[in-house]
Formats: sequence, structure tokens, C-alpha cells
Amino acid sequence: MKKLHTYIFLVFALIAFSASAQRGMRVRKDIPLDSIRLSDPAILADKATKMYYMTGTGGMMWRSSDLRLWEGPFRVTEFEADSWMGPRPQIWAAELHQTGDGWYYYFATFTNQAVKIDTVRGNVIERRASQVLRADNPMGPYRAFGDATYLPADRPTLDGTFWRDQNGKPYMVFCGEWLQNWNGTIEKIELKPDFSGTVGEPRILFRASDSPWSREKNDRGEITWNKVTDGPFLFRTATGRLGMVWTSWVYDVYTQGVAYSTSGTLDGPWVQEPEPITPPGYGHSMLFQRFDGKWMMSVHFHQKDAFGRTVRTPHLFEIDLSGDKLKVIIPKK
Repeated sequence: MKKLHTYIFLVFALIAFSASAQRGMRVRKDIPLDSIRLSDPAILADKATKMYYMTGTGGMMWRSSDLRLWEGPFRVTEFEADSWMGPRPQIWAAELHQTGDGWYYYFATFTNQAVKIDTVRGNVIERRASQVLRADNPMGPYRAFGDATYLPADRPTLDGTFWRDQNGKPYMVFCGEWLQNWNGTIEKIELKPDFSGTVGEPRILFRASDSPWSREKNDRGEITWNKVTDGPFLFRTATGRLGMVWTSWVYDVYTQGVAYSTSGTLDGPWVQEPEPITPPGYGHSMLFQRFDGKWMMSVHFHQKDAFGRTVRTPHLFEIDLSGDKLKVIIPKK
């Protein structure tokens, strides 16, 4: 477990360093997708501008007219120094969403490293939470606009995403971090109608231990489920079935699975598919429709560079939602 924690710490340290370095980088044009270094890529297909906008961990924005060649990175967020996030928080797993009200919403995880909220099993827990920013155009600037906090201040939460359930209410679905609870959760909380805050208390949808496919060795060397929950994203198939992709680990391999709600609502119960849904090394996905109507999945892929360092690269899979389950189309070699 200590090895996994060290690995995750080093990965996010590299992400933070890369994001800091990008603040001084020039905007580049005609960059192939596989030449971009980005974790947790999320893509919005904006019909108003006929452009695709991609963000993710690091808080930067890229844009493209064809999903092949990209322009960026652009810095698109602004923060108040007196907010809980501080003037320059770490930004993880950002997503863009539109709801038809004229605003663009930026769901993301913000970490204020200067604030410590807990210590669990020797791990110091920093102030980290999912929250929503907004802007009147896809390039921002995205700013806080509602309640000071959306989620409990004494818990580290991450990877917030948006869903409107069958009752018509908007929700944030997010992860409760395993470093504190030692059994990662995926939870929901109701959003106010204008997304300016949350209503009520979070409710757990399922836990990391519900996974039939994730693996790790515990302190006694026994093989058990992995403690990490990461990157939830919701969808419906053509038959109306509600599903959720989410990510964990199989030992040291980043791996993505899928669960389906037997009730068709966020309340579940959620039944986990027995096998991963994407090839090994791919994870933290979101779904979007191209302008031609084709459904796509954006993920990142772990690989090693010439110096043995872990690099995360955006990747796109075509997917099929025409039946009762999500199917990832793997190109033949």
C-alpha cells in the first residue's frame, strides 16, 4: 500500500509541476492529440462555436475544430485569494458542461496545499474538494460564483461530475478520497437549480470494495480489492439504462470499469460489471458526442518516456451506446 501511495504522490507532483510550468508556455497550434501531455481529459463539443474544448488536470484549455490538431494551452480560471481554494490552487479532473441556460460550467477538484485538514495513518490530508465555476463563454475566465463551499470542509473529495437524474434535479457525483476513508466512495449530492451550491448531505452510491476487478496486496500480502475510486462519469444507453464508468487500479495498472443502476436512477443499487471496460493503462474517461453525432470516450493513457517517467497522454475511443451496455470500439492492429 505504501508503494501505491508513493506512486500516486509522485504522479500528482509531476502534474502540479507541469501545470506550473505551463503558465509560462506559449500557445501552440496544430498540435496532434498524442503530443499533448494531459491527465483526465474532458472534451466539450460546443455547437455555438463549432469547436471542441478540452481541459483536465492542470486547469489548462485546448481547442480544436476536428479533434486531431489542437491549439493551446490557455489558462482559463481565476481565483480570489480569500477563498478556501487560495489564489493558485492545484486543479484536477476539470470538466466542462452546458445546460442550455447560457453559462458554461467548470466542474473541477481544487487543492489548497497550505491548509491541512486531517492526518490518517501517517498521511497528511490537504484541503481538497470538488466545486463548480462558471463563465459566459467556453474559454472563460471561469470564476467561483456561488456558495463558498459545496462539500464538507473536513473531507477530501475529488473528481466531481454533473448529472441530471430522472427527477429533473441536478446532482454532483464525486469521489470520497481513499486516503482518509481507506475505502474510496462514489457519492452524490444535489445541486441548487442554478448550480450555485449544494442541497442537503452527500449520499454514498457505492464503495471501492464493491469492485470485482480491481486488485492490490494488503499489508499482510493478501490479494484484495483496491482502495481507490476515481473519475466517475454517467451516461444512458439507447435503451435508457443508466451506467457509470469509473477507474481504480489492478496492482500498478490504471484500469477502468463500469457499473449499471438497476433502478435507472442515481440511487441504484449499482451493479458492477465483472471485467474492465478499456484496455490496461487507460482510465478516467468522460463521454461526448462529435458534431456528426458519434459518441466518443476521452481517456488518458499511462506510458513511460525515455527517462522512465510516467507520462499521461489523451486518447479517444469510439463507443457504441445503441444497445443495453456501453461498448468500447478497440481498433484492430
